[in-house]
Amino acid sequence: MGRKVTVAACALNQWALDFQGNLQRILKSIEIAKRKGARYRLGPELEICGYGCWDHYYESDTLLHSLQVLAALLESPVTQDIICDVGMPVLHRNVRYNCRVIFLNRRILLIRPKMALANEGNYRELRWFTPWSRSRSTHLEFFLRMLAEEKGHPAREGHRPFRGGRQTEEYFLPRMIQDVTKQETVPFGDAVLATRDTCIGSEICEELWTPHSPHVDMGLDGVEIFTNASGSHHVLRKAHTRVDLVTMATTKNGGIYLLANQKGCDGDRLYYDGCALIAMNGHIFAQGSQFSLDDVEVLTATLDLEDVRSYRAEISSRNLAASRVNPYPRVKVDFALSCREDLLEPPSEPVEWMYHSPAEEISLGPACWLWDFLRRSRQAGFFLPLSGGVDSAATACLVYSMCRQVCEAVRNGNQEVLADVRAIVDQLSYTPQDPRDLCGRLLTTCYMASENSSQETCDRAKELARQIGSHHIGLNIDPAVTAVVGIFSLVTGKRPLFAAHGGSSRENLALQNVQARLRMVLAYLFAQLSLWARGARGGLLVLGSANVDESLLGYLTKYDCSSADINPIGGISKTDLKAFVHFCMEHFQLPALQRILAAPATAELEPLTDGQVSQTDEEDMGMTYAELSVYGRLRKIAKAGPYSMFCKLVNMWKDVCSPRQVADKVRQFFSKYAMNRHKMTTLTPAYHAESYSPDDNRFDLRPFLYNSSWPWQFRCIEDQVRQLESRGRQDLDGVD
Repeated sequence: MGRKVTVAACALNQWALDFQGNLQRILKSIEIAKRKGARYRLGPELEICGYGCWDHYYESDTLLHSLQVLAALLESPVTQDIICDVGMPVLHRNVRYNCRVIFLNRRILLIRPKMALANEGNYRELRWFTPWSRSRSTHLEFFLRMLAEEKGHPAREGHRPFRGGRQTEEYFLPRMIQDVTKQETVPFGDAVLATRDTCIGSEICEELWTPHSPHVDMGLDGVEIFTNASGSHHVLRKAHTRVDLVTMATTKNGGIYLLANQKGCDGDRLYYDGCALIAMNGHIFAQGSQFSLDDVEVLTATLDLEDVRSYRAEISSRNLAASRVNPYPRVKVDFALSCREDLLEPPSEPVEWMYHSPAEEISLGPACWLWDFLRRSRQAGFFLPLSGGVDSAATACLVYSMCRQVCEAVRNGNQEVLADVRAIVDQLSYTPQDPRDLCGRLLTTCYMASENSSQETCDRAKELARQIGSHHIGLNIDPAVTAVVGIFSLVTGKRPLFAAHGGSSRENLALQNVQARLRMVLAYLFAQLSLWARGARGGLLVLGSANVDESLLGYLTKYDCSSADINPIGGISKTDLKAFVHFCMEHFQLPALQRILAAPATAELEPLTDGQVSQTDEEDMGMTYAELSVYGRLRKIAKAGPYSMFCKLVNMWKDVCSPRQVADKVRQFFSKYAMNRHKMTTLTPAYHAESYSPDDNRFDLRPFLYNSSWPWQFRCIEDQVRQLESRGRQDLDGVD
């Protein structure tokens, strides 16, 4: 009796609107799946067009080219004798749906539209798609239709016979698909596939995360294999949740669960982190990589359907619920996932999921994102202003980590990576072996000194550059600063002074800003021409290095050297960055990082005192980075305004701060946040790694013009403080 099935889940590095490349990667994944013996292949969400098309979904071209790719897949001999499950947008009755198209041997079996759309955080699926809502009737409709059918009443015109509350419709195929499949219509809706040996049901990404996921009812209705096609991006520590959801789904209900996911950067701030997996009955049987430079990764497992059936047999509560479930429409498929003679076929064994630490995630995720940006933008490398502080050092380490991964991929025989790196360095015979050598070809670092810079930071930057192998430049910006300030003085007859020299706070800030902005101008000049000056081709992408906490508070100069082409650390907190730099120091053998970690964070924009730095970031901000991280999580994740934040912090910090001190801290944060929120409109596109990112108009949809005095909110806080102080005095009076 055939009962062992081999199934495949894929992680593909698809690129928005790269239909040719996407098609090739899909075909390659199907070919690999068949070679590994799989009879069912699952790909990522919207893999044909790429997930991150955004408003291109409105364009008829996107739908047309997706259909053309589908036709090419149907016609390809590679897709024969394997059930292929691909993702694409589909227009049905003039409504756009996010769909799975499941086909076998040039015939479409089912088009399954997504029923729960992701519409929070970075996701805007309701902007482009409509959820399929004809999935279940109300209890009253269920009862009335069942009663009518029992009495033999004919269904009214336009009404389908009762199908358990779930509905499918006929989808009329476009002519280009009809010519291939010889089908006029195919089922469209909430249905499952019934093969000769098992039953398969689909979920799509967000549906796994909903309170009542489709796999619950599908499992109760006898579906044994669940598939989930995802477009799920990386956030630090998110993998735990994803794995828990899948294992719990199969623990409670039994069954085999396949999760496929997009990987890589498809043209935006997000990095999709793969993590394809195959689970059964609460255990993981195959784990895909979370971060990899491989464009195509195919995960397979051979599992015994009898293990699902025996697991379910003794769960009486599950069986009782199953006897009452509304049945799914079944699409019969004359095909088996198992073979008749499979007794000697070895089944897959459970594996322990290996999680990366947050520091490892930072070392891998943004580095892979940088690689995709570099190779797809067709630039020749990166230019990084290296200050000798933690943030720019972390950015440099990410490029070095990228170089390490590129060298490792080439050693492992990845010909696509080898071809890309040769194109980037413009040497057809080059084979990267040493990360330091590759870093010297791809990364140019630059220490931009001024009269306010210390020799200590200069030495730290130079030493780190030497250890990672970057091409390092040292220059002095004082002539440019003197020239610009001189123009102002020539026009106005006034010369601004630093506060240390008797100037006002306005003069002091302006003199700091002109240094920062001139560094940005010089960064772009050198990015465009430094390779030309060295006799090499191409330009460099400018890297920013402002962390998420500084961005949140606006502790940066608008259009300064935090302005760049991309920023790999812009979604990472200072706390996590320090842990990452410490990780690099130990694992990459970069001792220069020890001095960088030990040094106080400083912008070095004000005059030195006896040759030593007198300005520090935390003193300038009026708060610590640890406090900033707490404010950020409460503001975004806990959705706390000034008053709610005060109420939460009064309890959180009761052992270290009085209510009055907490109130002062909250007022200070929100005042500065409101005054500087406008800077978020010009933030450099940053790798999204943290769920309290302040990224404007994409993830954090808040105004950028506030009443920074917050009169009503701060008055509520003050009233509460007075009540608490009054209560405290009464408690003291009652003490004998």
